Amino acid sequence: MTLDNNLLLRYMKLLPSIPFRSCTGHKGTFGTVLGIGGSRGMAGAVSLAGFAGLVSGAGLVRLAIPDPILETVAGFYPELTTLPCPADGSGRFSQTALELLLNHASSATSIFLGPGLSRSSGLDLLVPKLICRITCPLVIDADALNALATLGTEQLRQFFKSLHTRNIILTPHPGELARLRGVPTPLEEFQAERIEVARDFARQHGVILVLKGHESIVTNGEVTAINPTGNPGMATGGSGDVLTGILTALTAQGFSVFDAARLGVFLHGLAGDLAAAQLGEESVTATDILNSLPNAFQSLKKSTV
Repeated sequence: MTLDNNLLLRYMKLLPSIPFRSCTGHKGTFGTVLGIGGSRGMAGAVSLAGFAGLVSGAGLVRLAIPDPILETVAGFYPELTTLPCPADGSGRFSQTALELLLNHASSATSIFLGPGLSRSSGLDLLVPKLICRITCPLVIDADALNALATLGTEQLRQFFKSLHTRNIILTPHPGELARLRGVPTPLEEFQAERIEVARDFARQHGVILVLKGHESIVTNGEVTAINPTGNPGMATGGSGDVLTGILTALTAQGFSVFDAARLGVFLHGLAGDLAAAQLGEESVTATDILNSLPNAFQSLKKSTV
């Protein structure tokens, strides 16, 4: 872990508590997550995000995916419900999937969009159309962020101002944030000003921004949290997809988007720390982070009793 135990415990005390689960609760009580993502060759990303949502407490996780990858996604985890959607010739969502996706979205408590989505000119058009008609909390990640970046900086600001919901979490890494801002990414300069950059972007666009990396930043433009958990072993493919599932599950259970973001980022990093302590940083995979999530939840609950 990146902090000594006393400092880590103090940070834990500032986090929202994980609520007690009523003995009369049922899967509907704990929210329905809809995951939108996946494409041929990238079925694992949306599957990891979906299962992370279940492990993080969502009552039901449904994955809307392009039809050609249905069997692949369904074969990862039997607990996930799969919803096939129209695809283009390369196994990505077709633009004709819009109305079906919106129909699925109407019954969701919270939604994630982006893991494994891939890129196409059709997706660049589909993603903004979809976002502007979603009204529940939404986590936007990966290629959904890259699709939004094609709008250009000024149109992107206007787009977010026009949305029906303000309950949106963006989860870019530095390269994705640079594309959203329309600037190059000189890493050394960016590291020196990353808190200010993240805060300004969140304020201007009216979103919760999770800027991933060492000491990930969570900000709504006014309040900013610097996450103390995590390690270099988490710099591995699929790690961000697990985070996306955690954040969406927490919003489905009633946390505000800001509380879900800072709690979810902390738990994700803590799970990575637990995995690294067991396996070594070199050997941590996204699946290891996911498998360590239950212990991360229990550690946090014990610390706040």
